Amino acid sequence: MDPRFTALLGGLTLASSLPAQAQKASPETQAIQQTVTTFFDGMRRGDSTMVRRTLAPGAVFHGFGGKPGQPTKLEIENINGFLKAVGTPHAEIWDERVQFEKVLIDANLACVWAPYEFYLGSKFSHCGYDSFQLVKLADGWKIAHIIDTRRKEKCK
Repeated sequence: MDPRFTALLGGLTLASSLPAQAQKASPETQAIQQTVTTFFDGMRRGDSTMVRRTLAPGAVFHGFGGKPGQPTKLEIENINGFLKAVGTPHAEIWDERVQFEKVLIDANLACVWAPYEFYLGSKFSHCGYDSFQLVKLADGWKIAHIIDTRRKEKCK
């Protein structure tokens, strides 16, 4: 076989494997995504203890939305009220389905940008984007802040 052809074939093989390697998330990114996934798994299960374990001390939740035809409002959500609601039995599973669009990390600070769709059981409720700020503490990545948008239209 011609050595130039062999070198070209080897180069193409190497080049074709690079995108697959570039798409694999780093261990830190995977750990951050796991924290967010655990938060939503706990919400789906109605397990407020599981959700609480993903939160940093002093975590803050904000909602950014409003009713159609009214001005958009920034609302602070009560975390203890949220955790109580999660742990209180409800007829439908709270199923927030996120996609990890972007994860940014600098040292012990991370930001997750994630479009989502929210379902009550199997019924679509609303969609938007979640923005998570996470901090790396002694016991791993914890959610320090969540802010989201909420709407019923212009979803997917």
